[in-house]
Amino acid sequence: MIRALLLLALACLALPAAAQPISAADRRQTVDEIARLLQARYVDADKGQRMAAELHRAKAKWRDIADGPAFAKALTGWLRQASGDGHFAVDYSASPIPADGGDKAFLDAEIERYYGAHVNHGVQKIERLDGNIMLIDLRVFPPPALGGDVIAAMMTVAAQGDALIIDLRKNGGGMETVDTIVSQLVPTGSPLSGSFDRPSGKTTARVSPAPPDGRRFGDTKPVYILTSKRTFSAAEALTYDLQALKRATIVGEVTGGGANPFEYRRVHAHFALSLPEKRSVNPITGTNWQDVGVQPDVAVPADQALATALSLAKEALAKTPVGDQGK
Repeated sequence: MIRALLLLALACLALPAAAQPISAADRRQTVDEIARLLQARYVDADKGQRMAAELHRAKAKWRDIADGPAFAKALTGWLRQASGDGHFAVDYSASPIPADGGDKAFLDAEIERYYGAHVNHGVQKIERLDGNIMLIDLRVFPPPALGGDVIAAMMTVAAQGDALIIDLRKNGGGMETVDTIVSQLVPTGSPLSGSFDRPSGKTTARVSPAPPDGRRFGDTKPVYILTSKRTFSAAEALTYDLQALKRATIVGEVTGGGANPFEYRRVHAHFALSLPEKRSVNPITGTNWQDVGVQPDVAVPADQALATALSLAKEALAKTPVGDQGK
């Protein structure tokens, strides 16, 4: 999955350094550059044009804000409200973001902060429950270079189960390790959500990759995904694609509704914009989960989703001949 499907869109947090006062010129430059990018690169061209004009008219709202993090938070709130797109965010950096290559340097720092070893690369828990049902509690999808081996090890353990529950109720998104999980659960080459890129006008198809060597959960054993309103972005992509392939039963609440992958764009020496430039497109449904979320197959409150999925898994395994379990 492309790097833009990130949890980072859900938070607007300052980097660990002292915030510096910002001037009227700083605010004007930041707003002007955001407006320019909205017109040139936002995935919905018409909405981007409208938002750019409205943003210019809204400048006076923030003329008294001299605090960088507060200004970033205000812009984030405005962009999300105006667009309905939860992937928008403005982040403040107390340290200057370099003009040349600053987008990448800023992204690299954020990746480490959100997906590093200090959060176990997103793996909160993996547990074997009664009935040989495996439970994974996954909070983010790290990039392969940072935590791909941890996700692969998680799926190797999960392969031992006769059923699998993937808890994404607190998962706000992530990166390409979604494919590591998908490759364990569906046949190679299965159609997945691709993307339309507004700046280039290109649509890129995507299929499930070949699984790594070793143990594999397989294509037939029961899979359940737990969802909540907090399930977002890449977590929704995994949920939506497995649902479209009829490979998983979705249990819980309607998800957050973020299907527009974003890229970081430097808009000022101290501000970066998370800008949705792409649109996910599923070849089976012909659409995506933007604004509407992924609809669960079994709708229950999030706090009841695990118990419900356990009951469904036990029922499914009870109907499976003993000799066929584990295949």
